Amino acid sequence: MGHEPENTIRSFKKAIALNVDAIELDVYVCKTGELVVIHDDKVDRTTNGVGYTEDKTFAELRQLDAGKGELIPTLEEVLDFVDKRVIVNIELKGRKTAIATYQVIDKYIKKNAWSALDFMVSSFDHHELNKFKQLSPQIPVGALIDGIPLSYSDCAVELNAQSINLSLDFINQDFVNHAHNNGLKVYVYTVNDYDDIAKVAKLNVDGIFCNFPERL
Repeated sequence: MGHEPENTIRSFKKAIALNVDAIELDVYVCKTGELVVIHDDKVDRTTNGVGYTEDKTFAELRQLDAGKGELIPTLEEVLDFVDKRVIVNIELKGRKTAIATYQVIDKYIKKNAWSALDFMVSSFDHHELNKFKQLSPQIPVGALIDGIPLSYSDCAVELNAQSINLSLDFINQDFVNHAHNNGLKVYVYTVNDYDDIAKVAKLNVDGIFCNFPERL
C-alpha cells in the first residue's frame, strides 16, 4: 500500500476506504507458531528490528514498529478487521505456511461464516501452494510466477489454480489469451504507473495489484 505501512491494519483500512475489491498480504509462521503478516523473510526493511521473521517469537515481533506505530498483525487479526468486506489474497511466503493458513481459513469458514470465495491463496512456492490445494480444494489459488514459462500457463493448470499472477514486466496479449483459453484468470503485479495501468487494461486482464488503488 503506497499510502501507509505495508501489511498493517492501517494499510488495509486505507485500502478498504478506497473501495478496493481485494487486499493482498503475505504470511510467515514465526518461531512460536503464530501466522504473522509481513512481506519479507527478515524484519529489517519494514520494521525497526533486525533478523529473520521465522527466528523470532510472536512476543518479540510485537515489540517492533511496523511503521507509524503499527504492530505486525496476525492473519486472524487482519481477518477480524476485514470482516468479509473485501476478498483477502494470502500469499504463502515462509515454510509450513500452507498448513497454518489452511487451519485459519477453515476456522473462519466454519465458525465465522466466511465463504471459500472470500479468499484467494497464492505463492511463488508451487510445492507449498499444491500442499494447500490438497488440504482445501475449494479455496481459489493463484500461481505466482516472475517470468514467462515456456508452456505459458500450464504450471497453473497443473496446480488446478483459478488464476495465474504475473509480473508487469512479462505480461503480453498472447499470455493473457493462452491463460483465458485454459480457463484461468490473469492478475498482474505491481502496476502503479498511470501509463502501465492503461496498457494492462487494454490486455483484458482480470485484475491488477496496485499500491495506489485510487489510480485505477
